Amino acid sequence: MYKGLIIPENYMPLMDVKQTEIAIKTVKDLFQQHLASELRLRRITAPLFVVKGTGINDDLNGTERAVNFPIKHMNDTKAEIVHSLAKWKRMMLADLDIPLGFGIYTDMNAIRADEDLDNLHSIYVDQWDWERHIAEEQRNINFLKYIVTKIFEAMKRTEYAIYEIFPYLKPVLPEEIKFIHTEELLKLYPDLTPQEREDEIVKKYGAIFLIGIGGQLENGKKHDGRAPDYDDWTTPTTENYKGLNGDLIVWNHTLNRSFELSSMGIRVDKNTLIKQLELENCIERTNLYWHKRLLNNEMPLSIGGGIGQSRLCMFYLKKAHIGEVQASIWDNEMIEKCKNANIPLL
Repeated sequence: MYKGLIIPENYMPLMDVKQTEIAIKTVKDLFQQHLASELRLRRITAPLFVVKGTGINDDLNGTERAVNFPIKHMNDTKAEIVHSLAKWKRMMLADLDIPLGFGIYTDMNAIRADEDLDNLHSIYVDQWDWERHIAEEQRNINFLKYIVTKIFEAMKRTEYAIYEIFPYLKPVLPEEIKFIHTEELLKLYPDLTPQEREDEIVKKYGAIFLIGIGGQLENGKKHDGRAPDYDDWTTPTTENYKGLNGDLIVWNHTLNRSFELSSMGIRVDKNTLIKQLELENCIERTNLYWHKRLLNNEMPLSIGGGIGQSRLCMFYLKKAHIGEVQASIWDNEMIEKCKNANIPLL
């Protein structure tokens, strides 16, 4: 049933549940400070749900169902639990009048009911969602790499600080992050699946930023899906490759596989919004509240993304399952398998 469930051989947690809870708070406190400092971000409060039909919620790959409920006091108007705050944050840049070169971040909590559960995936999602106001001339691949490098530096500093507090959690991140485009990766490993390609390249370099997620590759397939109305995955970059977005992926030594920590990108402008909506056959979204605001020049150009809180804790604390660092719901089969493998689910 759980083809994706990985049971590391002779796994033994490096800390008990009480120590783990202390370490989780330590990781979260340290990393958000480093992230905010590197990117000049101000923390703001985020919603758990938004009104359905406004276009504000993250559509992910376009197939996942949002959990929704009626609001009694508003004539049963439907609200949706957020998938993420990818589009909401950009609206907040405008509403809070955040200056050029500065941004916001928030603690995002979401429910993704259609998620396939395994070591990395839970129906409960917690991440730092961030967004930064940028200029027109910064909508390019070099600026994307500049921001990614800053985020990676924050990750390395946090990893070392955790090591200072818990000396048995030895740092494993490489000194530098490797940048590679999905088209380049396809040429390197044409006979492998996207996941297998990621495993091969990340095992080699330790940490990569994989550019160009969402558009079709030369083989006519996508490396992975991405909603058409926040990240820009159609703008040409170097060597005629396309995409101003990507995923930050590291090598997980506990699970012996690639491990995505962040998804991010330069956001669509008016032209790329229309282009990508047409490519995905959902041009009708231009009638939604959020999309109208963007097309009416009511939102700034921006770059943004999400960084998994539980994923980051899992990586630093060398845990085998995301359920060791967050409280979620798992079925009896997974609970039993994890129990037999010394994997204590919270």
